[in-house]
Amino acid sequence: MPSSTSIGTGYDLSNSVFSPDGRNFQVEYATKAVENGGTAIGIRCKDGVVLAVEKLIGSKLLVPGSNKRIASVDNHIGIACSGLIPDARHFTSRARTEASNWRKLYRSPIPISSMADAMGGYAQLYTLYSSVRPFGVTAIIGGMDEAGGPGLWMVEPSGVGWGYFGAATGRGRQAAKAELEKLPLPNITVEEAVKQAARIIYFAHDDNSKDKDFELEMTWVRLEKGSAEGLGEGVSAKGWGKHEEVPKELVAEAERLAKESMEGGGDEEMEE
Repeated sequence: MPSSTSIGTGYDLSNSVFSPDGRNFQVEYATKAVENGGTAIGIRCKDGVVLAVEKLIGSKLLVPGSNKRIASVDNHIGIACSGLIPDARHFTSRARTEASNWRKLYRSPIPISSMADAMGGYAQLYTLYSSVRPFGVTAIIGGMDEAGGPGLWMVEPSGVGWGYFGAATGRGRQAAKAELEKLPLPNITVEEAVKQAARIIYFAHDDNSKDKDFELEMTWVRLEKGSAEGLGEGVSAKGWGKHEEVPKELVAEAERLAKESMEGGGDEEMEE
């Protein structure tokens, strides 16, 4: 007969109880909820960050473009979530509050690493008390700031957060992660990252959910155009970017290349 520590019986009824082998089953269950969500990825580039999400379509009656999975939390920061969407909305709302409070206190935009630390701490609070449950969300936070330039972090239901060159979560995370590891990150441009992100989302979808329809949602934060010594040609002196949707024509072109790559069984055209 399996022990109670291996199946969670008796130790998964409260957040505040550890099993004898040190596991918190409520956090593990939250992670499973994330693994059932659509694939989300983030790519850190030399001139910005790209976020992309596989938004699975549960009904043909849904309005195209609705129920966004990527949101802005400040002018220079975007957040892509996989998992339980209501949890993601609350998590995003809290991130916006953190960004607003930082601006009021320090009179400057919040750094990406500080945002990740704040949201990691907030997620961890929901693993401590029996009156709440962990967030069923993994969030990829991407943006740009004066201190570190492009930044990409991923915060998990446990509250742990790591900085990444390429991050993936959701149903197709393993396939997406394998493809991200093949890219010369962070030494690619945001334009190239858009193409690669579309290819990776399509590849992960075909590997895990090819019988379901989906929409590709994609945003970026890129360096503003201009010129400044030390920041590279075509970059403004402040080096700030704005989190916004990738232009539709670029997304359409990236999807076309991704579909051709899938049909051809390779990525020769993507490399050109």
